[in-house]
Amino acid sequence: MSTKFLVTDENPSGYKLEDILMVIRNDILQRATKIMTDNRPESTAVMNNNIRILTIISEGIELAKNSSEILDKAFGPSDPDKPRIGEA
Repeated sequence: MSTKFLVTDENPSGYKLEDILMVIRNDILQRATKIMTDNRPESTAVMNNNIRILTIISEGIELAKNSSEILDKAFGPSDPDKPRIGEA
């Protein structure tokens, strides 16, 4: 089973999780700027949701970076022929 977006043995040209999350965070920020001056209740609710989502995504980015650092420190750079952890 191969992933659609993330780097795996079957998908070596995939992305690191933190990179995908950063792109999504930037997209949300760009979209949010379009509604930031709209003071209708619906826009305010959407903006508040976006702020919460951005916080969660930012936490996810930090967790993903931490996981990458743990793997790099414990096992060195990734090898496309052998997973650093888990089953092949």
